Amino acid sequence: MINQNQKIRRTKRVRGSLSNNLGVPRLSVFRSNQHIWAQIIDDKHGKTLVSASTKTIKESKETKTQKATMVGETIAALAIDKKINKVRFDRGPYRFHGRVKAVAEGARSKGLNF
Repeated sequence: MINQNQKIRRTKRVRGSLSNNLGVPRLSVFRSNQHIWAQIIDDKHGKTLVSASTKTIKESKETKTQKATMVGETIAALAIDKKINKVRFDRGPYRFHGRVKAVAEGARSKGLNF
């Protein structure tokens, strides 16, 4: 089981490495056991620009990883509609594999650069 302090330290370390480029929005990923959320945040103004999750996708018989790829594709499409082409990927306390990686690959496949 992950200690809460370890999770907070890991999140701060990941976000600290992203802080050198504040002019570019941040693509943040949150993962739970059943769902995954992605949102693009403008840190300069503290606002969420676009968001997507597996809850917004209609229920289907796909795996959680396939749904995560669909979330990545959805967030990329919404971002490109708002003229956002480049983001910083914030994986939070999660390792870059599995569903978090699927979100990143889905977003890249639809034209989002990071």
